[in-house]
Formats: sequence, structure tokens, C-alpha cells
Amino acid sequence: MEVLIFDNEADVSSYAARIFSKLMRRKPDAVLGFATGSTPEPMYAEMRRQHTEESLDFGRVTTFNLDEYVGLAADDRNSYHYYMWKVLFDHVNVRSDRINIPDGMSNDVPATCDDYEKRIQAAGGIDLQVLGVGGDGHIGFNEPTSSLASRTRIRTLTQKTREDNARFFGAVSDVPRHCITMGIGTIMDAREIVLLAFGERKANAIRQVVEGPISAMCPATVLQLHAKATVLIDKGAASRLRLKEYYKEVAANKPDWQRV
Repeated sequence: MEVLIFDNEADVSSYAARIFSKLMRRKPDAVLGFATGSTPEPMYAEMRRQHTEESLDFGRVTTFNLDEYVGLAADDRNSYHYYMWKVLFDHVNVRSDRINIPDGMSNDVPATCDDYEKRIQAAGGIDLQVLGVGGDGHIGFNEPTSSLASRTRIRTLTQKTREDNARFFGAVSDVPRHCITMGIGTIMDAREIVLLAFGERKANAIRQVVEGPISAMCPATVLQLHAKATVLIDKGAASRLRLKEYYKEVAANKPDWQRV
């Protein structure tokens, strides 16, 4: 696991966008794994800028999103379908038939989840997956105690997650109780993973993710086992890391060929 600490959210997001654009220029038909929420929004804004100003081409990429609420239609303003079109897809030349987001209105959720796994496999697997992390260490909607080998499935959201997401809905009671999410095993199959976190409210989670024991109680700790996982954080999120000075030293002395 590589840990890179930046001064602020903008610098984190710019670096993350460069990781994606470097892959897309090298492999125009890359399979990209996207996340939702406030954390990746600045990264998507930078990707939009690169598309407009630097000719970053989305024409051949395939995308898979981590999750979707059960019971929300694609045109619901709180659905992750709606979110992705608003923050990225409406602004770049991605093909709609190459966009994959779980169907929250499915009449057969288990079959939908199985099909999602098959679509990922048929696309050749995800090349690069971006993640945020919850205050309790969840990734996607894989809440604490989720199996570290889990695949795409339905999950019941914890009260804390619903409270955290209530700001998008107006009230906790409006937040759906269930979601479809990629499993932890599905996420770990990605060839490369980038996790983003901002602010001191994520500091405890980041300390566990980077320096804590691997445990289903903090699902994101499983990233310690990934061959190519990069944690991109600002000073606030890094504030509780015991070895943060070491991580800075490693980053400052990377060979040029390792830099993005």
C-alpha cells in the first residue's frame, strides 16, 4: 500500500485524476470503477476539465459503479445513476452502452447482482477502481462485518451510514435502508485501487485502514492485501497516522519512473 499525503483536497483530487488519465491515454479501452458521494466530486471535475481542455477521450472506456440504492429509479435525484450523469457522464464522450450501474429498481435483486458480476468479468475486469471510505471504514456499501470475500449483493445500511447520507436526502427517514453494492472481493479484483479521504473526520478510519489490523469490522483494511492500492489523503485525514513522516519521506524520494 502506498500512502501519499497532500496539502489539501484539490491537490489530492488532481493527482487522482492524473492516475485515471494516465491509464486512459495508455489504454483507451480501460475499464474504470467509479464511486459516488462528495469525496470523488473534485476528481470528476478535474476529469471533465481534462476532457474539455486536454482532449481526454472517454469514447472507448467501460465504467462500473460501486453501488446503488434499492428502490430509487435512475432519474431520482438521489440515485447514483443521476449523480454520475450530473457530475461526469453528461460532460464527456462516454458511450451510454458502456456505462454499468446496479439497478436499484430490479424485481430480482440476486439475479441482478449475479449479472453485474458477469458483466465485470465479460469486460475483462476492472483496471482502476476509485474508492471513498466511511467513518466506520466501509468501502462501497460494505458495512462493518461484511465478508472480505463478498461479491455484488444487497446490503442493509447501518444507522450511521444513513445519518451520514441524510444531508443528500433532507432527513434520515428518507434514506433507503437497502442498497446493491459490489462486494469486497469484487473490489479487490480490480488491478489497481485508489482510495481518497479528506479531513480530520476521516482520520480515525484512515489510521485503521493504513496501520490497523485487517478486520471485517473495518472493511477498508483489506486494502493492505492489495498488490497495487494507493491511499491519497489530505493533511486532516493523515493527522492520526503514526508513520506519516515516513510516508512523506518515501513519496519525496520516489524514482522518477514511479511518479504520475
